This record gives sequence, C-alpha cells and structure tokens, in this order.
Amino acid sequence: MKYFFLLKQYVLYRLKAKSAHGIHSPFVYDFIETVLKDQRTYYAFEEIASIRNVLLQDTTSINVEDLGAGSLHKSVTKRRVKDIAQHAARNEKFGKLLFRIVEKYQYKNMLELGTSLGIGTSYIASAAKDGQVITIEGCNDIADKATETFASLSLTHIRQRRGNFDQVLTPILQQPPSFDLIIIDGNHREEATLAYFNEIMPFIKDDTLLIFDDIHWSRGMHKAWQTIHSDQRVRLSIDLFFFGLVFFKKDFKEKQHFTLKY
Repeated sequence: MKYFFLLKQYVLYRLKAKSAHGIHSPFVYDFIETVLKDQRTYYAFEEIASIRNVLLQDTTSINVEDLGAGSLHKSVTKRRVKDIAQHAARNEKFGKLLFRIVEKYQYKNMLELGTSLGIGTSYIASAAKDGQVITIEGCNDIADKATETFASLSLTHIRQRRGNFDQVLTPILQQPPSFDLIIIDGNHREEATLAYFNEIMPFIKDDTLLIFDDIHWSRGMHKAWQTIHSDQRVRLSIDLFFFGLVFFKKDFKEKQHFTLKY
C-alpha cells in the first residue's frame, strides 16, 4: 500500500510540477535556472562518487540501531554496509543538488539530522570548505562508517554528534552561531517530523533554509509536509517531490508555494 501511495503521489506531482516558464517569482525563477538546471561537474563530485562505490562493495555487517522519536529502547539489527549504501545513503542526483544549493547561497553553518554513511554530509561540506557542518546520527556503527567517509575526503570541518534527535537537537540549536541550512532526514514519521519543525522554529533566521527529505514517502510524511508548507511563518516553499524546501525571508511579501519539475 505504501508503494501504491508513493506512485500515486508521484503521478500527481508530475501533473502539477512547473518549469521556469510561467514562474513569476524572480527568486524561484533564478533557483530553477541557476540551481536546478546547473549541469556542471563540480570538483567534489568524482571523489564522493568513488567513496560511494567503495561503500556499495562493502560486505561488512554492522549493527543498525533504530531509535524512534521519543523511544527509550533500541531495536538493533544487522545489515551489510553495501545494502545501507544502496537503500539509505543520499542518492547522487539529490546529493549534487545539495552541493549546488550550498554553493549558490554560500551557506556556512549547517545542521543535518541523519548522517547515515555521510554521503549527503560530504556534498554539503565539500561546497563550504570554510564553513561548519554539524551532523547527528543515532546509530554508532553507522556513524563510525561516516567518520571513515569524512576522513577519506579530508573533510575536517564536520562535527559529528551521536544520539537520539529528541535528546541532542535542542542543545545543538542553542549553541551559537545560528544555522543557515538545516536538513531533516532521519525519522520519517509525521509526528516526529512536525516535532522537529516546531523545535527548530525558535532558532530560525530570516535567511535560514530548511530542507525536508522524503516528503511524500508515506501518508504521514505527506501530511507533515502539507502542515509545514501551510504554516504562516513559512514565506516560500518548494516541492521537488523527494525534497521540500522551506524559506522564511521577510522580503517575500506574499506567501507562496511552488511544485517544480526536477
């Protein structure tokens, strides 16, 4: 049923999604032309792809701990690294998009909820070598593999935090400086996603960007995304089907929502 729902949402997305033609927002038009349509191969892409290939061939089995939102109990299973890389690591298309977003808007202080094997983290960190990335991962063995990823790419400006988001997120948000970019890619449940959104909101700046992953992955995530982009504090939101982008700039006088082809 979940896959039928996802397929239905994708068909609806394709019917609604717009290209640059007919977009009257100068900011969104520029985003399409200079970010979504950017086909350049940046310096970091080949190095990250080589690390991904190594992970896709890694048959090592590691403990995978699932700490649900608010849970005090861990569910531990064994999974091969190659399977995690294939099904859970950031895919190349959206990893490159993250890089281009950071490079375009010159984000320096970034927070990621859900490190996984560190592929997505590596894209944003590579785009801001003079910035700082804090990334949170609840599973120790997966975080260890991410540490290896960062070392292989010589990404020394990434700070890793381990633990349940519910316990470590607020203390991180309270520490200066405030974040330019926050990526929420961990607990893909409606209640948890809305809880993180509301927890983050007091720390939002005018130019902060929130990115939510897998916004149509399930009925719950779809409902969470509808709630988030309808929030009156959100001035501009962009639906790219797998990614949802949320902006808060007061320069955007009229609240707007766009579904864009990507």
